[in-house]
Amino acid sequence: MAEGASTSVSSDVTSILSGFEQVVEQFVSGFEARMTAFGGVGQETAALFSAFAAGGTSATALILQILVVTLVAAGVFLFCRRRFARAGAGVWRRLFATLAAAFIAIVAGVVAQRLLPAEGLAVRTLRTWVVVTVLSLVAIFAVRALLTHSKPLKVGRLASLARDLSIAIGWSMFGLAFMATLRLWGAGPGLRDALGSVLITFTAFALFIWTVWRHRRTLAGTVAGSKPRSRWQGRLARIWPAMVVGFLLATLVSAEVALTLGVPLPGATVLLTIVIVFLTPHLDALIASSANRAMEAQRVSIIGVALRQTARFAVLIVMITMLGAIWASPLATGFGIKLRSLTSEALHIALIAIAASFLWSVLSTVMGRVQQGDKRAQTEMATPRSRLGTLVPLISGVGKATIIALAFLSILVSVGVNVWPLITGLSVFGLAIGFGSQTLVKDIVSGLFFLMDDAFRLGEYIETSGAKGTVEKISVRSVTLRNPRGPVATVPYGQISKIQNFSRDYAIEKLAFRLAFDTDIELVRKLFKKIGQELLENPELAPDVMETFKSQGIANVEDGTLVVRGKFVAKPGKQSMIRRFVLKAVHQAFRENGIRVVPKPLTGDPVAAA
Repeated sequence: MAEGASTSVSSDVTSILSGFEQVVEQFVSGFEARMTAFGGVGQETAALFSAFAAGGTSATALILQILVVTLVAAGVFLFCRRRFARAGAGVWRRLFATLAAAFIAIVAGVVAQRLLPAEGLAVRTLRTWVVVTVLSLVAIFAVRALLTHSKPLKVGRLASLARDLSIAIGWSMFGLAFMATLRLWGAGPGLRDALGSVLITFTAFALFIWTVWRHRRTLAGTVAGSKPRSRWQGRLARIWPAMVVGFLLATLVSAEVALTLGVPLPGATVLLTIVIVFLTPHLDALIASSANRAMEAQRVSIIGVALRQTARFAVLIVMITMLGAIWASPLATGFGIKLRSLTSEALHIALIAIAASFLWSVLSTVMGRVQQGDKRAQTEMATPRSRLGTLVPLISGVGKATIIALAFLSILVSVGVNVWPLITGLSVFGLAIGFGSQTLVKDIVSGLFFLMDDAFRLGEYIETSGAKGTVEKISVRSVTLRNPRGPVATVPYGQISKIQNFSRDYAIEKLAFRLAFDTDIELVRKLFKKIGQELLENPELAPDVMETFKSQGIANVEDGTLVVRGKFVAKPGKQSMIRRFVLKAVHQAFRENGIRVVPKPLTGDPVAAA
């Protein structure tokens, strides 16, 4: 068996080394082919001018026609957008204005192209430039709107960042249109490689890197967000500009390697990925703000809030997918991996992750709405949490753990892993833990029945075996109590034999007074009734009084004294303030009416006690 394992490992290492050698050979041959193609740039340039002449045009005429249609499309777009999107308009109105202006600009550009003396490939070239021009303006306005609407920093800094980023995006879009024109007219690979790498790729990446370095403080402040911020968030903010620069350099190297290997990366994908990396903090802040507003607004449905929260995760998935397309594609091609199967598996994993994120967001939204309503009821009625509000943390934890487990198993199934042995092993492991940890099982089962019986809730004052206090936390196996003097006690459910809950329904407070035997009981009754009326007239205490203070008459006669009792009923947890008010009022009433209170006699022999 050991020999078979070693043979398998050695074969795997050999296959990896052979694949690496294949990639190196392909890279070297591709680099030599590029160098050879560079040598024929002059001939390819002459062939390109000949293609222009064969198409009934010239390079100068084509450039002038491109300038005309792009200026018409850009002018119409800017005019229509300014007319449609007025100052102070909402987000949806500005979006509609941008899309409507783009449509009208494309139509205007096509009309302008028809009026020009162009035919054949020249028509397709002009229409390509019209579409790219309009898309560039749409992207630039979208970037400016996104940056200026997420305002963790001063608007001036964001406007400057938006301007420089727009220049880089505009140049990149120009490069895409330029390369499309060269391919359309049949330019040679050497000419396309030389112009694309030197004039377009390196210049575009230089503009993006310069933008990052110039606005590194703005980018760091955007990632850090508003105060207070966590430590990891501050550290990420400090290194974020360096991370973006490293990503840009790695992308440039990857694009050149892919071109050398003969699998050039799609320029639109690379550009979109760069823009997403730039705008991820701003886009995340904007989506998070929208999700928080929707969470607070009860009119927005749970599905609507969950979709907004899922959009944050979807942006991250899109960015990771595009990074994989940029970096993994050349390596996969070099090692002979089929891109179609790799893309299909990546798509399945992304869909599973987004579906799990949506379910997670739905669960979080439902629990958040329940907690909001529970806290609102607590604030208005000054009561402990409801039963559902108490169970929300436990339900949320179990539900989220289930979603993660199902998503993980689904991903394993999608990549072809047999999960049944894993499930069986986990089941056996769970049974072993159950048999070996009887105390833990007892705690969990006892807690389950306590919660089913609604024995206590968060915020209630309870007393158990050896501990008492306010319920601060409820976990799977224990309850945490905060004593009025400050100490915290964690009590496992299995050790609780009895629970006294002092926060349910009502609290009855009985007060006893020892009065002289000749006291007028009727006068005491009237005084107690008057105190009860004053209690109901007190605006701070009256809402917490369920039954006002009143006399219960003579409860007992002890050693020649009368024991007179009074009582009131208050909301749970509110009796202390009312008790202090009543005692103060009784003391004052007894003094004003000459009612003598008799102290309780000492028991036992005073001399012996001394």
